Amino acid sequence: MTDKLILSDAEWRERLTPEQYAVLRQHGTERAFGGKYDANKATGVYMCAGCGSPLFTSTKKYDSGSGWPSYTAPVDAGAVDEHRDGSHGMLRTEVRCATCDGHLGHVFPDGPRDQGGLRYCINSAALEFDPED
Repeated sequence: MTDKLILSDAEWRERLTPEQYAVLRQHGTERAFGGKYDANKATGVYMCAGCGSPLFTSTKKYDSGSGWPSYTAPVDAGAVDEHRDGSHGMLRTEVRCATCDGHLGHVFPDGPRDQGGLRYCINSAALEFDPED
């Protein structure tokens, strides 16, 4: 079980940039092809911008053509939580950081079939990248 990070709204606002706050705490979405990690090809680990927990690795990242960083799986099953999302007139599965409950993006069943068939479509603003040495 992951220890939860619980902060007040004021503490989140102090910790995060306005864009990170809008995505992680207000369930926002950055514009397609506008995020800093969509085209990132470097090797390393993608961590939560809110709490620093490891979420995804570059070995599971692929170019889905969607305009957002896409992954076939999280770093481990306990890294993220999934929630039903009925906002915007659509039924989707929201992905949140298991440690700080920050909104990361959504998971869809249209990923590469040979890698499990899932596409974790994640906002760059919700991530920080730790390159491999």
